[in-house]
Amino acid sequence: MTTGLYLRPTGFVDAPFGHDGQVLRLAGGLLWFSAVELVRVEAGRRFSQVLVPVDRLDAALAALPDRLRAEGEAVLARLVAPRPAIVLGERTVRLDQPQVMAILNVTPDSFSDGGQHDGDAAGAADAGVAMAAQGAALIDVGGESTRPGAKVVWEGDEIARVRPVIERMTRAGVAVAIDTRKAAVMEAALAAGAGIVNDVSALLWDARSAAVVAAAGCPVVLMHHAGDPQTMQHRPRYDDVLIEVYDWLAARIAAAEAAGIARSRIIVDPGIGFGKTVAHNLALLNGLSLFHGLGCPVLLGASRKRFIGALSNEAPVDRRLGGSVAVAMTGATQGVQILRVHDVADTVQALKIWRGLRDEALTPRG
Repeated sequence: MTTGLYLRPTGFVDAPFGHDGQVLRLAGGLLWFSAVELVRVEAGRRFSQVLVPVDRLDAALAALPDRLRAEGEAVLARLVAPRPAIVLGERTVRLDQPQVMAILNVTPDSFSDGGQHDGDAAGAADAGVAMAAQGAALIDVGGESTRPGAKVVWEGDEIARVRPVIERMTRAGVAVAIDTRKAAVMEAALAAGAGIVNDVSALLWDARSAAVVAAAGCPVVLMHHAGDPQTMQHRPRYDDVLIEVYDWLAARIAAAEAAGIARSRIIVDPGIGFGKTVAHNLALLNGLSLFHGLGCPVLLGASRKRFIGALSNEAPVDRRLGGSVAVAMTGATQGVQILRVHDVADTVQALKIWRGLRDEALTPRG
C-alpha cells in the first residue's frame, strides 16, 4: 500500500523579484512557486493535505518524522534542480522552457491522422520537415497505432513504415524520436538516426527494450498506462489517480535505472487517455506539477484526445484544436517541458505569447 510524502508546487508568481526567500524556481525553468501542497499518504489514502508557503517549508519538513523529512527534502531538491538539455548530435533541445514534439504517424489507423502518410515515406518526411520549420523541436514518428482498440503490428511492418521516414528527416537535420514499444523497432529507428525512444509501455511490453535503450545511451520517455490498447478503456479504476500514476512512474524510473539507464536521460509522461476516464484525465491535468518531484522532464501528450471531445459537445477529432491548445497551455503553466501535439503552428504560436508574457514579467524594472 502507498505510504509517503508528496510535494506539489503551486502559488505560481509572475517573477521572483522582491520575493527573496518566498519563492523557488521550478526545475530551472521560467516558473517560480510560492507554496507547496504537502500531501501525506498512509495505507493508500491521503492522510493529510496542507498548503505551506515556501518560506515556511523548511520548518514544515523539519517537523515531520525522520523518514518523511528525508523523503520530503529529496523531493524538494528534485523539484528545483534544472533539467539538462537533450543533446542529439549537433542539435540541442533546451528544457528550461516548454518545447513542442510534433506527432507524425505513418499508420493506416491512428485515431487522428491515420492513413494520411501511410505508404508515402517521402510525403511523411516532408511533413515532418515542415513541422520542424513551424517550430517543433522534435518529430515523434510512429508506425503502430496505440489508440483504444488498436491491434498489434508485426515489427517488420512497423520498421518498414518508420525507417525510410526517419532516414529522410535526419538527413534534413531534423531531431527525431521513435514512438514504439518494440525493441527491434527501437534498434532500427536508432540506427536510422532517431535520437529518443518514446515508449507508451514504459519499457514493459518488450523484455529487450530496456537493454536496447541502455546500450544506446539515448533519452527515453516512460509513459503511464493501464492495460493495453485493446483493454485500457474498459472501466479503468483508481482510488487516487494522481498519486497512483506518480508512484507507478517512480517505480518505472527505478527499474530503468536498474537496467543501466541514467535518470538524467529519463522523461516521464502521465499517459493522458491511456487507461483513464475523463475525470482521471482532468485530475492528472490539474495536478501536473506534482510530477516534477520525480526529478525528470515531463512530457504531456493530450492533443485531440477523446476527453476534449467529451467536454465540447462530442466534437470530432478534426474539431478539437481549441481544446488541444488549451490543454497544452495548461501544461506550460505547470512547468511541463515537452508538449506532444498534432497542431504545431497553433501550439507554437500560443507558446510564443506565453513566452512573451514570461519575458515581460522577468524583465527587471528600475
